[in-house]
Amino acid sequence: MTNSDHPSQPAGSHLGALPAPGTPPDHSILTPAFKKLCDVIARLRSPEGCPWDREQTLESIKPYTLEETYELLEAIDSGDDQHIIEELGDLLLQIVLDSQIAADEGRFDLTHVVDRLTQKMIERHPHVFGDVNAETPAEVRKNWDQIKEQEKQRRSIFDGLPTALPALARAARVAEKAAKVGYDFPHRDMLFDKLREEIQELADEIYPGGKIPDTPATVEADVIADTELNDPELRLRVEGELGDILFVVANIARRWKINPEEALRKSNRKFQKRVEKIEQELERAGRSIQEASLQEMEEIYQSVKQQERQNSSQP
Repeated sequence: MTNSDHPSQPAGSHLGALPAPGTPPDHSILTPAFKKLCDVIARLRSPEGCPWDREQTLESIKPYTLEETYELLEAIDSGDDQHIIEELGDLLLQIVLDSQIAADEGRFDLTHVVDRLTQKMIERHPHVFGDVNAETPAEVRKNWDQIKEQEKQRRSIFDGLPTALPALARAARVAEKAAKVGYDFPHRDMLFDKLREEIQELADEIYPGGKIPDTPATVEADVIADTELNDPELRLRVEGELGDILFVVANIARRWKINPEEALRKSNRKFQKRVEKIEQELERAGRSIQEASLQEMEEIYQSVKQQERQNSSQP
């Protein structure tokens, strides 16, 4: 298999001192290392290679490429260089394998990929490789977008936006595209008024008269079972209003230069770790989380939060 299941040397085992910023890698080391990687992948795809690798297509390998991308993001969040090296390698594996599959199918090979990428980077950085001036990141981005538009001959501002992007990340990118042609709120604070409007529209669908019940968020209350939205048309309207709320939230993130997908990933991870702490505390007491009351779990959860705050405030 290819999703990092093959044995490999320890990450960074042959690395020496790193070069100064802006210096390419030592080709005397990189070239044989990269050649060996390409040879390994080609061998895996050969008739004498791995049955799993041989049967893969560009379509079948897509889920692994996406999975490795997310694993790389988690590695970067961890700050562990050895973990980052490993996950970058796994993502590179997907690129080399995809290219080998295409070569085996007589479509293109890795050389075409590298040549096209190199040419594209030169063409899209005329302020570095040509005579165009760009002193700020904003000017660079403007030039980049203009060159892309000329290259792709796109008819819509949304052309080229990957449909497979996670929905929250795509929401921010869609709004960003619209903002580039001036379709955006003049002041970012206005988005909170828009958020209140969208929340009210959701309440209008869910509650009689649109009045949200004044129900304090506390665990000291009876558990009330959720009820389904049995009316299909109502369900669609509620889904639409929830989507509108999420879209505004993504816009708020965009206007404050926050990646909403990253923010949600971190919140997911934070919540999961806190609940895992609940499991660990209960396990030390000889109990399972299924046996604990809501009040007990909340007490541990708040204790974990307090400990996190204390740790973050320490120098």
